[in-house]
Amino acid sequence: MTYKHILLPTDGSALSNQSVKAGVELARAIGARVTGLFAAPAPTPLVYEHHMPVAYMTPEEHAQAIERAASSFLGVIEKAAQAAGVPCECIKVTSEYPADAIVEVARRQHCDLIFMSSHGRKGVSALLLGSETSKVLAHAKVPVLVHRTHPSH
Repeated sequence: MTYKHILLPTDGSALSNQSVKAGVELARAIGARVTGLFAAPAPTPLVYEHHMPVAYMTPEEHAQAIERAASSFLGVIEKAAQAAGVPCECIKVTSEYPADAIVEVARRQHCDLIFMSSHGRKGVSALLLGSETSKVLAHAKVPVLVHRTHPSH
């Protein structure tokens, strides 16, 4: 099968950025275009870290923080695509459920492949935390290529 439109979700992590670069390279090699995706959390006045409130943000401050993150995270995709000569569109959506957002955007944008990273959690942490990649694999109607990276690469 030949893929023509690849969805590249990102959470801005180093592993995700490595996956994005590999996904863009795949798109270049097969003549596909890419759509970058960042699923931002909905605005909330409390900012949490490790399940404890650490700060109060107004909805406007939260929206600005999300826009900065989206610009930064999606900028990695745009730069990689531009450098590789790959057509690229980037989308930011708001969702508390990133996996659902990934599946929905793939459907809505008519992507024929989802290319994403896996953090490779194992054991109890994988069971308790779940995996957005596992959820996408379970619910996507198009193929999902999981790019396994290692933190040292």
